[in-house]
Amino acid sequence: MKHENNFTILQVTHNPLIDRTMQKMISAALLVGGLILLYFGYQEMQSFGNEVNEFVTGSPDDRSMWMIGGGAVLAIAGLVGLVRGKITK
Repeated sequence: MKHENNFTILQVTHNPLIDRTMQKMISAALLVGGLILLYFGYQEMQSFGNEVNEFVTGSPDDRSMWMIGGGAVLAIAGLVGLVRGKITK
């Protein structure tokens, strides 16, 4: 008795145009997210509570510094991702 498989094999094709577009979208999202974090980190650093804390302790709040640092890293990563394709081509 012969047995046949009725399973369909899903063939995944590689489309470089979609990959490049997806990378650009992710890079743009990283850039925007980084800029938003930079903005809120700057606003936090300029707040009255942070000014009092900086006057008393001599250093700015850790939360605002983490927001600015993380925002800078995300913005740079997004910018590099957007520019990378233009440099190599």
